[in-house]
Amino acid sequence: MLRLRKLILLAALAGAVLPVQASLPEPVKALAPAWRNLGSGDASFLGLRLYGASLWVSGQAYREDAPFALVLTYARAFSRDTLVSTSLDEMRRLGGGDEARLARWKSDLERVFPDVAAGETIVGVHLPGRGAAFYHQGRLSGEVADPAFSRAFFAIWLDSRTRVPALRSRLLGPPS
Repeated sequence: MLRLRKLILLAALAGAVLPVQASLPEPVKALAPAWRNLGSGDASFLGLRLYGASLWVSGQAYREDAPFALVLTYARAFSRDTLVSTSLDEMRRLGGGDEARLARWKSDLERVFPDVAAGETIVGVHLPGRGAAFYHQGRLSGEVADPAFSRAFFAIWLDSRTRVPALRSRLLGPPS
């Protein structure tokens, strides 16, 4: 069953997208000024909605050197193990780190990711020069104090080589 969920989640990275809207929890709003929703979309596989994603930026545009938050609202339940292994597989595919680094990040992800039920939200916040903070249902679930981790993790959705280019386009909003 775990393998099937992982395959569905991985396949969703290539799925269709539809608009979705999500807001930031109060603790995230306190991390930076002037948050605004840049874009959003749904990740689906074979017509099955898996999660909605929204990208929030502090300022006018997405910049890797400025805080941003990715809100993922799950339409289905996923285990921590599935979230961790899928994230690591994508980070590896994108060249995010060597195997020793990925092993450390596995430990970090297991610490900050919970099992999620349908309707639950995880917010990942990119903190430039510091790393990433994760919030589950509006509460801090942990931080990863590694800027390289933060870049590699958010590349899953925001790198030009993402498996979800249509979702990436929607998250980054209309071209300027």
